[in-house]
Amino acid sequence: MLAHVTVTGRVQGVGFRYSAQQQAAQHNLTGWVQNKADGSVELKVEGPEQKVDRFLEEMKAGFTQFIKVKQIDVDRFNKDEGYKQFSIK
Repeated sequence: MLAHVTVTGRVQGVGFRYSAQQQAAQHNLTGWVQNKADGSVELKVEGPEQKVDRFLEEMKAGFTQFIKVKQIDVDRFNKDEGYKQFSIK
């Protein structure tokens, strides 16, 4: 399963991308994360649906006390793009 995610809130300059990469590695998920010019963060994450859902739940909680997630928009696809790892762009 592939999820394309946009996250808004206090998500830049607080370790969000690094935290996302670490959590994805713990769940054996692949994809990427990047900051966007509008202050949001964009991700693509792929793997088994249950693991992706768990990752998204942890993301909603903010990963760390410095991250404050306001909104998460998720588009789900029943396909994989074949990422080999989870990278920070």
